[in-house]
Formats: sequence, structure tokens, C-alpha cells
Amino acid sequence: MPELNNVTTGELLTMLESGTSKIIDVRPVDAYNGWIIQAEARGGHIKGAKSLPEKWALWPEWKTILDFKQISPGDELIIYGYTAEQASVMAKRFMQNGYSNVSVYNDFLAEWTSGEEYPMEKLPNYRMLVYPEWVNSLITGGYPPEYRNDRFVICHAHYRNRDAYLGGHIPGAIDMDTLALEAPETWNRRTPDELKKAFEKHGITADTTVVLYGKFLNPNNDDPFPGSAAGHIGAIRLAFIMMYAGVKDVRVLNGGYRSWEDAGYPVSTEDEPKRPVPSFGVAIPAKPELAVDTPEAKEILRSDDAELVCVRSYPEYLGEVSGYNYIKKKGRIPGTVFAECGSDAYHMENYRNLDHTTREYHEIAAIWKRSGIVPEKHLAFYCGTGWRGSEAWFNALLMDWPRISVYDGGWFEWSNDPDNPWETGAPTEKQ
Repeated sequence: MPELNNVTTGELLTMLESGTSKIIDVRPVDAYNGWIIQAEARGGHIKGAKSLPEKWALWPEWKTILDFKQISPGDELIIYGYTAEQASVMAKRFMQNGYSNVSVYNDFLAEWTSGEEYPMEKLPNYRMLVYPEWVNSLITGGYPPEYRNDRFVICHAHYRNRDAYLGGHIPGAIDMDTLALEAPETWNRRTPDELKKAFEKHGITADTTVVLYGKFLNPNNDDPFPGSAAGHIGAIRLAFIMMYAGVKDVRVLNGGYRSWEDAGYPVSTEDEPKRPVPSFGVAIPAKPELAVDTPEAKEILRSDDAELVCVRSYPEYLGEVSGYNYIKKKGRIPGTVFAECGSDAYHMENYRNLDHTTREYHEIAAIWKRSGIVPEKHLAFYCGTGWRGSEAWFNALLMDWPRISVYDGGWFEWSNDPDNPWETGAPTEKQ
């Protein structure tokens, strides 16, 4: 194997300006997003770099990941990490897989992060997407970075599946069934009074830092309740409702329970008691603009300055399936913009990496832009009943897009009204 070329900071700057190379960041995704993990002078990543963590290199899906991220053998690659060894290991892994034009950059910590003239980027609201070490510091009495509070609650989210919680959870976490915050009759958020009582029962006030996560258990559409195995989508759904209600500091564990396991931290099977509080503390909803109902959804469809964004699978969008065993009508809302979730109602492959961490935000923004989903518009995300729409909304929130909402009723509510228009089949023109 030929000796690796080590590019200098000046050479890397020239490559960035020319746009002829792909810069690959092999640090953890959380460092890429903006968290300072190795005492770097500035958080984030080299502007334009792609995220490809070292831990993925040993997975059998390695080549699939490269295809997913559009990294091809003919590309000129520059690899960097926290250490020269880390970059070298990953560069050699690429070369073993047929990539011949591979170099390393070993001055990221020493020069790039400490020089303000060298361009870096970060996920604007990365603080809302925490990592296992952050949570472990919190529950063991420490004060993790970007945390300024003295009260927190860790919530293991699930839908009708306390066994998933009792079978293993983050120590100290309480469980929260999604039914606590959304009503099964409509799958919309519950009434303000119901939300208030649920938060108080679970020990949550508007000033509590809440960390949410769920457990992915390979949902099967043949099960009576497939959503019971899609816990991490449910966690993000709860995060949306909490922010709508008025919880000021809501965090999501990036990758959910899988990330906690991958990090090797201990798990608990104790049924942690909930510690009720006397008052939520603010009137609900404190942020009503985050939720859109059917009348407002219709206004969005008529507007040139807004989009109703369909976060469903393509078979659902075409009307080949409804997506749910309790929704009869098949089809879509006319005039919506398609932002495919993945394979079905209980998977979000297009928004996640294989370890269930959130997909690189540059990739999501680029895919959305091709469909006309841009931050300049008011965007209302929807799916069948709110879970997938909430996860897409959360991605836009992480990017700090200014006018974003969830159309809470989604296809379920829209299709239940016979007066609402609907359509099936491939659209005749770009929508």
C-alpha cells in the first residue's frame, strides 16, 4: 500500500476553494455537529466536510454507507480526525476498498480549529441533540457542557410498550408512553388541560431539562401495534409536543438507546418512580405556532410563501397503501411537497444513519432544496399521524429554520373528512 500523502493547512484551503476534493470527517457525529469533545478551540467541522465516523468502518454495511453518502472510488478524498492515527486508519480502509486518491490532514486540532481564518460550520442547534457521554455526566452528578440547570428528567419514550423500558433503560430514566401526550382517537396532541396533568404526573415543569430517547425494535407492519417497536420516533414526537406546550429545554439523545448501548454504559431494569410536581408553571400552549391544524393546513396549500410537506413513504404518497392498519383511505393531500421518510410508517431511513443518529444535516437540506423545501418558506411537516412529521420538523429545528410547524392531523385527520380533496397515482407535475 503506498504511503499516505499528508496535506498542509494551506493546501487544504486551496482544495476547498477549488471544490475538487471531498473532505471526510471521521470523528463522532456529535463532534461534527458542534459539540466540543477533545478540547478543540472551536466546535464543528471543516466547512464542506462530510461526516463518516470511524466506528462505521468496521460494519458490514460500510460500502452501502459510502453509496448512501455519494462517496465514489473516483473521488479525491482528504481524511481528518482528532488524531493522525485515526485519519490514517480510515484512509487505509478507503484504499483497501478501491479508493486510490486518498490523503490525510493531520492539523485539524493544532491549526484549523485554533485559526479563526479557517472556515468551520456546525449544526446551529446542536445543543438539542445530546450524546451518551453528555447524558452519563448528567445522571452521575456532573454538569455537562451547555447545561445550566439544576433539575432534569430523563424520559424513555415508548408506545404501549413498558416491557421495552423494563427490559433495559438508561439508569434513572422514567418511562413515558406517547399516549400520555397524544390522544388515540385522533393521534393529535392532547388538550392543554390533559397535557398539564400529564407533565405534572411525570415530574416535568416548563423549567425542567428533559432528555428524551427511545428504543428501536425493528417494527413489523404485521404486528397489531407496529409503533410499539419504533420508540425513537415516538421520543421525537414527545419532544415536539413538549416544546409546543412550553418546556424550555428539551434534548434528544442522538441515536436513542442504540447510542447508549454502543457507548458501553450500564443499563438498568429498575422501574423508576415518577416524582409528580404541583404545577407545570406556564399556560399551555406556550408556543402554539409550532402546531398546525386542518384550517391552517388549507391556508398553507393556497400560499406561495408556504409548503405542506409530506413525510411519508412513496407507496403511501402514491396511494398504494395507507401506511397504517387503522387508516382505510389511501392517497395524499393534493398540492403537498414530498419529503420521503423511508420504507414505511415506522422507519425514517432517509433522515437517519444506520446507527439511528440523525443524518448529516447538509444532506437533508440538499434533498429538501431539490423539492422546493427551503428555510425562506413557512413549512408544515405532516405524515399519517404526526410521528414522522415531528422528526422531519425536528431536523429543521436543529438547522434553525425560522418558520416550521407540524400539521398535527396529517393524513389520518384529512382523509376522515369526505369533503377534503385527495388524489392517488404519480403526480403529473412537480409539486
